[in-house]
Amino acid sequence: MMIERKTESKVLITGATGYVGGRLISRLKDLDFSLRCMARRPSNLLGRVCEDVEVVHGDVNEPITLDAALEGVETAFYLVHALAASGDLESMELSGARNFAEAAKRAKVKRIIYLGGLGDSKNSDSAHMRSRHAVGEALRYSGVPTLEFRASVIIGSGSLSFELIRSLVNRLPIMIVPKWVRVQAQPIAIDDVLDYLVEAISIPMKSSTLYEIGGQDKLSYLELMKHYGDAVSLNRLYLNVPFLTPWLSSLWLNLVTPLFAKVGRKLIDSIRIPSVVSDHNASRDFQVQPMPVTEAIRRALDEEDAAFRQTHWADALSSTPAKKSYGGQQYRSRIVDSRIIQVECSAEEAFPFVERIGGENGWYYATWLWRIRGVLDRLFGGVGMQRGRRDAERLRAGDIVDCWRVEDIEKPQTLLLRAEMKVFGRAWLQFEIETQDGRTSIRQTAIYDPHGFLGLVYWYSLYPLHELVFQGMLRSIGKAISGKERPTHYSKPIKVIGSHESLPGCNQETDILQ
Repeated sequence: MMIERKTESKVLITGATGYVGGRLISRLKDLDFSLRCMARRPSNLLGRVCEDVEVVHGDVNEPITLDAALEGVETAFYLVHALAASGDLESMELSGARNFAEAAKRAKVKRIIYLGGLGDSKNSDSAHMRSRHAVGEALRYSGVPTLEFRASVIIGSGSLSFELIRSLVNRLPIMIVPKWVRVQAQPIAIDDVLDYLVEAISIPMKSSTLYEIGGQDKLSYLELMKHYGDAVSLNRLYLNVPFLTPWLSSLWLNLVTPLFAKVGRKLIDSIRIPSVVSDHNASRDFQVQPMPVTEAIRRALDEEDAAFRQTHWADALSSTPAKKSYGGQQYRSRIVDSRIIQVECSAEEAFPFVERIGGENGWYYATWLWRIRGVLDRLFGGVGMQRGRRDAERLRAGDIVDCWRVEDIEKPQTLLLRAEMKVFGRAWLQFEIETQDGRTSIRQTAIYDPHGFLGLVYWYSLYPLHELVFQGMLRSIGKAISGKERPTHYSKPIKVIGSHESLPGCNQETDILQ
């Protein structure tokens, strides 16, 4: 898809901290658009956007904040959604849309682009779907030319509906399914949605218009769950029941997947409505060629793996703090357990101590436990711990380190090890070293992607042992850095000046990230 670069065109993105808005930012920056992002809490965007992206305060339910946010804007993306809000969802969303539309009209905005939901709201008791359509109507009839998209289920890592589907498939080997899982939908990949949104900036418009968008395939939520199960090699048994009402379904959903506790009923109310494209004008007016659902799922999983490798936990996860929980914190499909120490040295001086981990050098702490783990792994057909390492002091990408393999190494900042032992899923151990204001921190992060119910049982049953070993390992690395066990190619004595409790937001034992 070819989109003209327009650096002089000021574009406003509302809902920039959300799933679609966050991804849209990087798309538009690649096309050199001049971007302004509006957020109720601008601090949540700091560190997540480029320096040349303008971030302003604005709240659609506080009209006084909107004029400044919209000043000089030609195109405004309206991606605000109050699904998790308490109170009257419909009146809150409609009031916010009207406030925004009036402010856009005063600012002489040339175009509003809105992403809503696909489905029939006229004969539905879904407040969520009614409010999505009411917002679109308020924007389209405001006097500002508005292009409204109504999308079916969005497939992408982080999409609410997709995360619900895979959370159920990952956790439940046997699933009780109500009638709503057989409702037809037309799932669309997040990449295709973004293509539509970007192209909408420059598509010719004479007046407000509405487009329905979906992917290549029409299928039910049950079929979508089966497609996801096939993609991750999980076979599930689905048992049909006729008596699960939306209310009972939401209670069951909250029990099985607490992540959706706030939005369970509203989400089920909306996904009970068929979301199949009936108006095909989008295929006529746009260049987008939507991909099939199997490709959308594969791409979502691949992109999540890539994003996970690039994640800096202190920045990426700090915007939405969560309570500490047993076993670490859930980050999409993965479980993350992270801790940190500080040392008085440079990253270049600290990294060799991390780099020499494993093999004849040992694992800094409870190496005998690692050896027992290796014996058990061999008994179950795994690689065990006897493979050692190629070089005692230096590592490179692809190297074997006992039962791990070096997936990524960037000296002197990052070492990422991928587990090759039997773990009922996928596991990584990551070390990140960063120097700021003359102080160097070493962050150790265990990342686990459980494979079905057995994967969850494996992680949570062994978590006390993992916590003991990983905590002891990081502390022992700090002691080694103090000068007791210096690598042969670095001999400068280094003093440990603190541990994880010395950093803001870290407790005395472990800094668990959300």
